[in-house]
Amino acid sequence: MKKIYKNLTFWVLSSIAIGILIGYISPATGVAMQPLGTKFIDLVKLFISPIILLTIITGICGMSDLKKVGKIGGKAILYFEIVTTIALIIGVVVTYFIQPGAHVDISHIQKADISKYSQSAAAFSWINFFKYNLTIQVLLFAIVAGIVISKLKHKSIIIAKVTWASKYVFKGLHYVMYLAPIGAMGGMAYTIGKYGIDTLLPLMKLMVCVYITMGLFVLLVLGSILKYCKVNIFSFLNYIKKELLIVLGTSSSEAALPSLIEKLETMGCDKSVVGLVIPAGYSFNLDGTSIYLSMAIIFLAQVFNIHLNMEQIFSIIAILMITSKGAAGVTGSGFIVLTTTLTATNMIPVEGLALLLGVDRFMSEARSITNFIGNGVATIYIAHTEKLLDKKQMHKAFAKDSPLDEIK
Repeated sequence: MKKIYKNLTFWVLSSIAIGILIGYISPATGVAMQPLGTKFIDLVKLFISPIILLTIITGICGMSDLKKVGKIGGKAILYFEIVTTIALIIGVVVTYFIQPGAHVDISHIQKADISKYSQSAAAFSWINFFKYNLTIQVLLFAIVAGIVISKLKHKSIIIAKVTWASKYVFKGLHYVMYLAPIGAMGGMAYTIGKYGIDTLLPLMKLMVCVYITMGLFVLLVLGSILKYCKVNIFSFLNYIKKELLIVLGTSSSEAALPSLIEKLETMGCDKSVVGLVIPAGYSFNLDGTSIYLSMAIIFLAQVFNIHLNMEQIFSIIAILMITSKGAAGVTGSGFIVLTTTLTATNMIPVEGLALLLGVDRFMSEARSITNFIGNGVATIYIAHTEKLLDKKQMHKAFAKDSPLDEIK
């Protein structure tokens, strides 16, 4: 019993349950607890850039062959595009056959105010994407810094200082993660209090469809990728269970991103791989978002009884492959991309977004969790194919409760 009370996962799970009760019993109190969730996320965000910077510099400086850096980066981008395209196609196929949008009442739909979400697809540019994406900026800077430092004559002195700094940054992160139960409780209380469980009922079929599809994607697609790497998907999910609960409670993959980086290194993934794949995947490898976006668009087409031919469906997928990258790292990015895509295709009435406003937050949790797992799997796959995954260390990490989950 004492061991359970010292387990952070227990406290996060308990806090989520308490948050649900508070939001249900007293919605006003639940809404007022929003700052607990947002402030926790903001606090964790402070660690993301330093951890990426320090991890990549030490990883690159520890590599004997710098050509591997470019090889790993190129392989990661190719992997991201293939898997996210599979996710988009799966979303379309499942929604097309299950028809969750059939017979949905749209009589109450009024013109939705999408001004804060709307942006022209033509306005997307890779320059702006890099300009406003801090994670990618830090990633590129760290790669350059790592390469430069690795060429210096007295690089060992700098590496020693970077390693020292990294130790204390992660130590600080451990203390911040003790606040995870409070952040998860605040985030969940706000979600239930603001939107209410009643908002789920009219669109329950879509909700169930999205969650089941993402669950099957994780188990079958991502599970098959891990099986190729001789890694058990359930062992990996158990290993990161605390992080998954934090993402569930806060509806943000950012909240557990630094902790995932540390856990992947602890389970034997090389620092250079973790440092390159995780931050890049955060912007390019959005499996859950891809599934949701494709399902939402086909759902709205069914709601308005609009038949989409194969050419139109492939056009939507092609546009999503671009627009989904444009809003990476932006709060509410799923809704922004959805609005942008509908505006660009001009096939489905944008007013239909009013249907999704109430349940978007609930589906955001499924998106974030799937994105989070997808980036962990991507890192393991790249590390395995590059022979930079220590399997003995991995099995040792999986075999016992992680000390990173203990409250000391």
